Amino acid sequence: MEEIVPSIEAVNQPLKLKDLPIPKPGPRDLLIKVLACGICRTELDEIEGRKKPHLPVIPGHEVVGVVEEVGEEVKGFKVGQRVGVGWIYWACGRCPYCLRGEENLCDDFKGTGCDADGGYAEYMVIDERFAVRLPEGLNDLEAAPLLCAGAIGYRSLRLSGMEDGEILGLFGFGASGHIVLQMVKYLYPNSKVFVFTRKKGDPPSLLAEELGADWVGETGQMPPEKLNKAIDTTPSGEVVREALRVLDKGGRLVINAIRKETKIPELDYAQCLWEEKEVKSVANVTKRDIEGFLELASKVPIRPEVTVFRLEEANRALLLLKRGGYRGAGVLKIQG
Repeated sequence: MEEIVPSIEAVNQPLKLKDLPIPKPGPRDLLIKVLACGICRTELDEIEGRKKPHLPVIPGHEVVGVVEEVGEEVKGFKVGQRVGVGWIYWACGRCPYCLRGEENLCDDFKGTGCDADGGYAEYMVIDERFAVRLPEGLNDLEAAPLLCAGAIGYRSLRLSGMEDGEILGLFGFGASGHIVLQMVKYLYPNSKVFVFTRKKGDPPSLLAEELGADWVGETGQMPPEKLNKAIDTTPSGEVVREALRVLDKGGRLVINAIRKETKIPELDYAQCLWEEKEVKSVANVTKRDIEGFLELASKVPIRPEVTVFRLEEANRALLLLKRGGYRGAGVLKIQG
């Protein structure tokens, strides 16, 4: 089996290609033959040390594959079924958070491709509780980004408290942002979406225009109207201050990021937080988020823009992601 594992010492080639035995499923596990795996900024957080992975580990948490083998106690899946795996790899199922459907906050939460081997590989194993069935209408490459970028965008939008007719600001327009825009256009047809990117005319801003954003500008610019809600998917701490500055009274900013690459600067209370503005973070996802979003995605329908790479190109794909070198979502095509 071929897979890629991190080597933090390398600067531009942080992942190494290795041959390892095919993993064996436990009693409640599925062995998945991986067909595709999405590329996420969280992999950069792991490689660059902002999010500490359990090393050595195989990255990747937007996994599409088929069930190759099932453990002896598995009841919900059969060999040959197409399944997906998102960021949630495991949670205890017993703590107060898990019991109220917030397994994303479980103290023993394990992230796919961070605390356990993920999908930058030909095979992986997953507890059947955290595998999901995929809608028939989505091909493997389209489905992969929906398992994290889509699901976390779905959770962010829910946590924002968005209502029809309100103005939403999207700061950053990568894999998650371009999916959120499609959701908003379907769920809140009377709302406006303003998109803020690094530079006017860059690939993300052009994609935002193509997908029907009501205004596209640069972070730091004043939009035509103040925002009621905002979602920040960028690695920059500075964006938090800029988003709060253009948020209207009583507005809410949701930060959709596991880590920031740069610190959030000092905030002027009167300019940024007064008048009942709110800041809320997103921590991981639940299985319910993934399933709820996939159901919505099949209805809209939501189709991510995808740039495809081979498994052997994972290092190049991650560098391009860091530099904003492609539009939409990157996906590794593993097999098929």
